[in-house]
Parts: sequence; structure tokens; C-alpha cells
Amino acid sequence: MPDTVTSWIGGTEAASGNTETLINPATGHPGATVDRAGLELVDRATRAAASALGEWGSATPRERAKAMLALADLVEGHGDDLSRLEVEETGKPYATMREGELPLVVDNLRFFAGAARSTEGTAGGVFQTGYTSLVPRRPVGVVGQLAPWNFPLIMAVWKVGAAMAAGCASILKPSPQTPGTSVRLAQLAEEAGVPPGVVNVLTGGDDVGEAMVAHPAISMVSLTGSTATGRQVAAAAAPTLKKLHLELGGKAPLVVFDDADVAAAARGATMGATYNSGQD
Repeated sequence: MPDTVTSWIGGTEAASGNTETLINPATGHPGATVDRAGLELVDRATRAAASALGEWGSATPRERAKAMLALADLVEGHGDDLSRLEVEETGKPYATMREGELPLVVDNLRFFAGAARSTEGTAGGVFQTGYTSLVPRRPVGVVGQLAPWNFPLIMAVWKVGAAMAAGCASILKPSPQTPGTSVRLAQLAEEAGVPPGVVNVLTGGDDVGEAMVAHPAISMVSLTGSTATGRQVAAAAAPTLKKLHLELGGKAPLVVFDDADVAAAARGATMGATYNSGQD
């Protein structure tokens, strides 16, 4: 793990000077030092993302897919380092990350690369004599993304990967407790040929997330979090009419029917409640 994890904006490190030491939840020992992004970095990241939109948004699906496939290869090649980095921040078992989650991360990147070349949509309806109507697909713009701590790298890929495939630029704010792999993903994206500014990461707290949701230059917000946080995001995004993607949730119920294998149900319930250190 690097000595200090900083925000990544427009292809460079961006520090506020306000630092905090992470704690490995599995051991209680100090981990990396994280530079906490301030509100001034929200504007800087937004400008970097908006500047990158022209080049990335106008790139052909083939060009975007090529860069994303290269990123998937880099993530796969750095799998050991990425797994160790995430384990130090989350405290999850190494095997859970390296053997279970990392392959899913790589596969999802390749899925989004394929999706970039096969976007579906409505087209070709004739609604008025002498005219042909088309519904073209265009990038939404700058997407602000808020991710939780339980699957940091997977969450980053789900959010950033989808936006990249659509030709959008991202500003990702991971959990303050688990920023390391998100920053590394942004760095690897540029090694793969993605223009600087397409993937930006802010290592900030709730105040940074709130500023992102309210920022007029951010066109869409994607949140994975609690239902209460989702309500707050929806209310804060309303004045600027942002598009929203809200993945909200809580613990899932378990229903065991009379004819069920009770032992199998118990094993399933135990796995469901404790997998990923109980962070699902």
C-alpha cells in the first residue's frame, strides 16, 4: 500500500493536506495515510471530467472498448497487489478477494467493453410524413458516483465501467475507509489508454459527496447506500434535475418453507450473514 492515498484528478495526484490514518479492521493496526479531499477538489475534478468529455464522448465504441479491454488486462495482471491493498483496508480474507472478487472485477470490465459496442435503443420510426425519426444515444455527461465500503473495487468497476462504456466521464467518491483500490483503478485506466479526466477519484467524506450531488456541472449521480441516504441524494439532486441511479437496500429476509432442507437452509443463512466479513 502507498504511504499516502490521495485523490486522482485529471491524471495527477491532488492533495488537500488534511490527512487521516486508516485502521485495518481485521487487526486494529494502522494502515495507509489518506489525504481527505476538500470541497475545492470537487470543482477541480468536475472541470477535469468536463474537459475530458469531448475526446472520450466522441470516441467510437471500438476505441472505448479497446481501452476498457486493456484496463481489464491490467487489473488482471495486478491482481495480487490490488487484492492485498483491498484486504488491508477492508479486513476481508485474502482468498475472498483474490479468488472470488478479483475475477468478477475483470469479467465485469470486459462485459462493459462489450456493451460499449452493442448499445440498444429505439430507432427508425416514421411519425410524420416525409420525416424519419431516430433516437440517438449520447453520453449523459459528467457522472458523480458514491460507493460504499463492502466491495470497493467491484463497486468502482460497476459505476466507472458503465459510465466509460457510455462515453461519460466519472467522479468517483469511494468510502473514506476504502479508497485505495479505486485510486489505483483510475491510474490503471490511464495506463490502458483512457484519457486523463475520464476517471477521477475523490478521497473525501460526506461533505464531498454532498457537494457532488449539488454541483450544477454534474449531470447524473449514482449511489449505492442506505435508503435514508438515497432520499437525501434525491432531494439534493432535485433542484438541478439530475438523473439518478440509486441502489438502496438492507438485510434480505429469509423464508424457509415446510418442505425445505433445513440443514441446507441453515448453511445458506450462515453464509449469507457472514460472507465478506458480514458486510453484505
